[in-house]
Amino acid sequence: MSFFDYTVTLGPALLNGLVETLKLFGLTVLLAVPLGLPIALGNISRFPPFRLLCKLYVWVFRGTPLMLQLFFFYYGLGIIANNTGWLFLRFDRFPAAVLTFTLNYAAYFSEIYRAGIQSIDRGQYEAAKTLGFTRGQTMFQIIIPQTIRRIIPPVSNETITLVKDTALVNVIAVPELLKVAKDAANRDSNTTGYLLAALAYLIVTLILTMLYRRLERRFSRHEQEAV
Repeated sequence: MSFFDYTVTLGPALLNGLVETLKLFGLTVLLAVPLGLPIALGNISRFPPFRLLCKLYVWVFRGTPLMLQLFFFYYGLGIIANNTGWLFLRFDRFPAAVLTFTLNYAAYFSEIYRAGIQSIDRGQYEAAKTLGFTRGQTMFQIIIPQTIRRIIPPVSNETITLVKDTALVNVIAVPELLKVAKDAANRDSNTTGYLLAALAYLIVTLILTMLYRRLERRFSRHEQEAV
Protein backbone atom coordinates (compact mmCIF):
# COMPACT_ATOMS: atom_id res chain seq x y z
CA MET A 1 0.00 0.00 0.00
CA SER A 2 1.38 3.40 -0.99
CA PHE A 3 2.00 6.22 1.51
CA PHE A 4 -0.98 8.12 0.14
CA ASP A 5 -3.33 5.13 0.30
CA TYR A 6 -2.24 4.30 3.86
CA THR A 7 -2.72 7.94 4.91
CA VAL A 8 -6.25 7.95 3.48
CA THR A 9 -7.02 4.69 5.28
CA LEU A 10 -5.66 5.94 8.60
CA GLY A 11 -7.07 9.46 8.25
CA PRO A 12 -10.50 8.99 9.90
CA ALA A 13 -9.03 7.30 13.01
CA LEU A 14 -6.37 10.01 13.35
CA LEU A 15 -9.00 12.68 12.90
CA ASN A 16 -11.06 11.18 15.73
CA GLY A 17 -7.92 11.12 17.88
CA LEU A 18 -7.25 14.77 17.03
CA VAL A 19 -10.82 15.65 18.06
CA GLU A 20 -10.26 13.98 21.46
CA THR A 21 -6.98 15.89 21.84
CA LEU A 22 -8.64 19.22 21.00
CA LYS A 23 -11.57 18.48 23.35
CA LEU A 24 -9.17 17.84 26.23
CA PHE A 25 -7.13 20.93 25.34
CA GLY A 26 -10.20 23.19 25.00
CA LEU A 27 -11.86 22.05 28.23
CA THR A 28 -8.60 22.38 30.16
CA VAL A 29 -8.05 25.95 28.93
CA LEU A 30 -11.69 26.85 29.56
CA LEU A 31 -11.55 25.63 33.17
CA ALA A 32 -7.92 26.13 34.22
CA VAL A 33 -7.42 29.71 32.99
CA PRO A 34 -10.16 31.22 35.23
CA LEU A 35 -9.44 28.80 38.11
CA GLY A 36 -5.85 30.04 38.27
CA LEU A 37 -6.92 33.59 39.20
CA PRO A 38 -8.50 32.91 42.64
CA ILE A 39 -5.55 30.64 43.45
CA ALA A 40 -3.13 33.45 42.52
CA LEU A 41 -5.08 35.96 44.62
CA GLY A 42 -5.11 33.45 47.48
CA ASN A 43 -1.35 33.12 47.21
CA ILE A 44 -0.93 36.84 47.91
CA SER A 45 -3.89 37.06 50.29
CA ARG A 46 -3.58 38.70 53.73
CA PHE A 47 -5.63 35.81 55.20
CA PRO A 48 -2.99 33.24 56.30
CA PRO A 49 -5.12 30.03 56.17
CA PHE A 50 -6.29 30.80 52.61
CA ARG A 51 -2.76 31.79 51.57
CA LEU A 52 -1.24 28.61 53.00
CA LEU A 53 -3.93 26.46 51.39
CA CYS A 54 -3.26 27.99 47.97
CA LYS A 55 0.49 27.64 48.39
CA LEU A 56 0.04 23.97 49.34
CA TYR A 57 -2.15 23.41 46.28
CA VAL A 58 0.43 24.93 43.93
CA TRP A 59 3.28 23.05 45.61
CA VAL A 60 1.55 19.66 45.25
CA PHE A 61 0.48 20.07 41.63
CA ARG A 62 3.74 21.63 40.43
CA GLY A 63 5.89 19.29 42.50
CA THR A 64 4.53 15.97 41.24
CA PRO A 65 4.56 14.56 37.69
CA LEU A 66 1.42 15.08 35.63
CA MET A 67 1.45 11.40 34.69
CA LEU A 68 1.40 10.42 38.38
CA GLN A 69 -1.55 12.75 38.93
CA LEU A 70 -3.36 11.05 36.03
CA PHE A 71 -2.82 7.65 37.66
CA PHE A 72 -4.10 9.00 41.00
CA PHE A 73 -7.27 10.60 39.65
CA TYR A 74 -8.17 7.63 37.43
CA TYR A 75 -6.86 4.50 39.18
CA GLY A 76 -6.28 5.80 42.73
CA LEU A 77 -9.68 7.43 43.20
CA GLY A 78 -11.29 4.39 41.54
CA ILE A 79 -9.72 2.10 44.16
CA ILE A 80 -10.79 4.44 46.98
CA ALA A 81 -14.33 4.50 45.54
CA ASN A 82 -14.45 0.69 45.41
CA ASN A 83 -13.17 0.32 48.99
CA THR A 84 -15.35 3.01 50.57
CA GLY A 85 -18.45 2.95 48.39
CA TRP A 86 -17.96 6.64 47.59
CA LEU A 87 -18.86 6.21 43.93
CA PHE A 88 -18.72 9.96 43.25
CA LEU A 89 -14.91 9.57 43.36
CA ARG A 90 -14.88 7.22 40.36
CA PHE A 91 -14.35 8.92 37.01
CA ASP A 92 -14.34 7.59 33.47
CA ARG A 93 -11.13 8.02 31.51
CA PHE A 94 -11.87 11.30 29.76
CA PRO A 95 -13.43 13.15 32.75
CA ALA A 96 -10.49 11.97 34.88
CA ALA A 97 -8.11 13.41 32.28
CA VAL A 98 -9.98 16.74 32.17
CA LEU A 99 -10.04 16.97 35.98
CA THR A 100 -6.32 16.19 36.27
CA PHE A 101 -5.24 18.60 33.56
CA THR A 102 -7.48 21.37 34.89
CA LEU A 103 -6.14 21.11 38.44
CA ASN A 104 -2.53 20.80 37.25
CA TYR A 105 -2.60 23.67 34.77
CA ALA A 106 -4.56 25.93 37.14
CA ALA A 107 -1.55 25.70 39.48
CA TYR A 108 0.84 26.78 36.70
CA PHE A 109 -1.46 29.56 35.45
CA SER A 110 -1.87 30.82 39.03
CA GLU A 111 1.89 31.26 39.34
CA ILE A 112 1.97 33.22 36.07
CA TYR A 113 -0.85 35.46 37.32
CA ARG A 114 0.82 35.92 40.73
CA ALA A 115 4.11 36.96 39.14
CA GLY A 116 2.27 39.33 36.80
CA ILE A 117 0.28 40.95 39.62
CA GLN A 118 3.38 41.37 41.79
CA SER A 119 5.28 42.95 38.88
CA ILE A 120 2.97 45.99 38.95
CA ASP A 121 4.59 48.96 40.64
CA ARG A 122 3.55 49.53 44.29
CA GLY A 123 2.84 53.15 43.41
CA GLN A 124 -0.26 51.98 41.54
CA TYR A 125 -1.71 50.61 44.80
CA GLU A 126 -0.88 53.79 46.70
CA ALA A 127 -2.39 55.99 43.98
CA ALA A 128 -5.57 53.89 43.98
CA LYS A 129 -5.77 54.13 47.78
CA THR A 130 -5.36 57.91 47.58
CA LEU A 131 -8.24 58.04 45.08
CA GLY A 132 -10.45 56.08 47.48
CA PHE A 133 -10.44 52.70 45.72
CA THR A 134 -11.06 49.63 47.86
CA ARG A 135 -8.58 46.73 47.68
CA GLY A 136 -10.98 44.78 45.46
CA GLN A 137 -11.55 47.74 43.12
CA THR A 138 -7.81 48.34 42.94
CA MET A 139 -7.18 44.72 42.02
CA PHE A 140 -9.93 44.23 39.43
CA GLN A 141 -10.07 47.74 37.89
CA ILE A 142 -6.39 48.75 37.93
CA ILE A 143 -3.93 45.91 38.62
CA ILE A 144 -5.38 42.94 36.71
CA PRO A 145 -6.04 44.87 33.44
CA GLN A 146 -2.37 45.95 33.43
CA THR A 147 -1.28 42.42 34.30
CA ILE A 148 -3.00 40.84 31.28
CA ARG A 149 -0.59 42.39 28.77
CA ARG A 150 2.43 41.15 30.75
CA ILE A 151 1.24 37.56 31.18
CA ILE A 152 0.27 36.87 27.56
CA PRO A 153 3.75 35.48 26.57
CA PRO A 154 4.07 33.03 29.52
CA VAL A 155 0.40 31.99 29.17
CA SER A 156 1.09 31.38 25.48
CA ASN A 157 4.06 29.14 26.31
CA GLU A 158 2.08 27.20 28.90
CA THR A 159 -0.84 26.72 26.51
CA ILE A 160 1.43 25.37 23.77
CA THR A 161 2.99 23.00 26.31
CA LEU A 162 -0.54 21.86 27.18
CA VAL A 163 -1.15 20.79 23.55
CA LYS A 164 1.87 18.47 23.73
CA ASP A 165 1.08 17.26 27.26
CA THR A 166 -2.32 15.98 26.13
CA ALA A 167 -0.42 13.01 24.68
CA LEU A 168 0.17 11.81 28.27
CA VAL A 169 -3.43 10.68 28.61
CA ASN A 170 -2.70 7.66 26.43
CA VAL A 171 -1.35 6.08 29.67
CA ILE A 172 -4.96 5.75 30.86
CA ALA A 173 -6.09 4.67 27.37
CA VAL A 174 -7.90 7.85 26.32
CA PRO A 175 -8.10 7.51 22.51
CA GLU A 176 -6.29 10.78 21.71
CA LEU A 177 -4.07 11.48 18.71
CA LEU A 178 -0.84 9.84 19.87
CA LYS A 179 -2.60 6.69 21.09
CA VAL A 180 -4.28 6.26 17.71
CA ALA A 181 -0.91 6.68 15.98
CA LYS A 182 0.78 4.24 18.39
CA ASP A 183 -1.96 1.62 17.96
CA ALA A 184 -1.70 1.91 14.17
CA ALA A 185 2.11 1.57 14.30
CA ASN A 186 1.88 -1.54 16.49
CA ARG A 187 -0.86 -3.08 14.36
CA ASP A 188 0.56 -2.33 10.89
CA SER A 189 4.32 -2.11 11.65
CA ASN A 190 4.19 1.27 9.91
CA THR A 191 5.33 4.59 11.45
CA THR A 192 3.31 6.81 9.10
CA GLY A 193 0.80 7.42 11.90
CA TYR A 194 3.52 8.99 14.08
CA LEU A 195 4.54 11.27 11.19
CA LEU A 196 0.95 12.40 10.64
CA ALA A 197 0.40 12.91 14.39
CA ALA A 198 3.55 15.06 14.59
CA LEU A 199 2.28 17.12 11.66
CA ALA A 200 -1.08 17.61 13.41
CA TYR A 201 0.61 18.78 16.65
CA LEU A 202 2.78 21.21 14.66
CA ILE A 203 -0.23 22.69 12.88
CA VAL A 204 -2.17 23.16 16.13
CA THR A 205 0.79 24.80 17.90
CA LEU A 206 1.44 27.02 14.87
CA ILE A 207 -2.17 28.25 14.91
CA LEU A 208 -1.95 28.95 18.66
CA THR A 209 1.35 30.81 18.24
CA MET A 210 -0.15 33.03 15.53
CA LEU A 211 -3.26 33.72 17.64
CA TYR A 212 -1.22 34.69 20.72
CA ARG A 213 1.10 36.95 18.69
CA ARG A 214 -1.93 38.71 17.27
CA LEU A 215 -3.39 39.08 20.78
CA GLU A 216 -0.08 40.41 22.09
CA ARG A 217 0.14 43.00 19.31
CA ARG A 218 -3.45 44.07 19.99
CA PHE A 219 -2.81 44.63 23.70
CA SER A 220 0.44 46.46 22.91
CA ARG A 221 -1.45 48.81 20.59
CA HIS A 222 -4.10 49.52 23.23
CA GLU A 223 -1.38 50.19 25.79
CA GLN A 224 0.38 52.64 23.47
CA GLU A 225 -2.90 54.40 22.73
CA ALA A 226 -3.61 54.66 26.46
CA VAL A 227 -0.21 56.32 26.96
